[in-house]
Amino acid sequence: MQIDVIFQILILIFSVVIHEVSHGFTALCFGDKTAQYEGRLTLNPLKHLDWFGSVILPLGLYLLNAGFMIGWAKPVPYNPYNLKHRNVAEPLVALAGPASNILIAVIFGIIIRAMTYFGYINSPLILIFSFVVLVNIGLAVFNLVPIPPLDGSKILFAFLPTTAKYKFYAVSEKYGYLLIIAVVMFLPNFISPIIFSLFKLITGMVI
Repeated sequence: MQIDVIFQILILIFSVVIHEVSHGFTALCFGDKTAQYEGRLTLNPLKHLDWFGSVILPLGLYLLNAGFMIGWAKPVPYNPYNLKHRNVAEPLVALAGPASNILIAVIFGIIIRAMTYFGYINSPLILIFSFVVLVNIGLAVFNLVPIPPLDGSKILFAFLPTTAKYKFYAVSEKYGYLLIIAVVMFLPNFISPIIFSLFKLITGMVI
């Protein structure tokens, strides 16, 4: 796929913004207004931009020809103590981000299938929409890795017994970001096949 790298990063930025806002809106649905008070329930990317996670990392992955593009925005804050039905709310707040990316991927995948069915397979929009699907699948898969501060760790944390939770956080707070870098740098051969398989499932196309 050959799309200008700046355009790719713009697609990534808006995808991670939707991801983060989804966390905030889900928390709001369960009674926590922290994100609302801090002005983070907005699609304005300037409110969410993380220069390393939103620009530098994806640009680096592009230059290294990693085969996928992932990144993140500044996390939307929420206070778990404000959540109603906290045991249910916390994993749902964490899951909302990846779920929003899967939803975006499915919507654009349906559009791609419809365009293909009606003979628009050579349309430039197919390439753009395919990248939207690819980016959002990548974000969902990456964020579901159970390493803090990724969403997968928060979902896992909700199901751990109390003693295990403290041990999990003690280790993860110390080594979490190092493990994330390890995932990005050393496990593309593991992540990429999952992303490409889901891409084929959703769009019917092979990269």
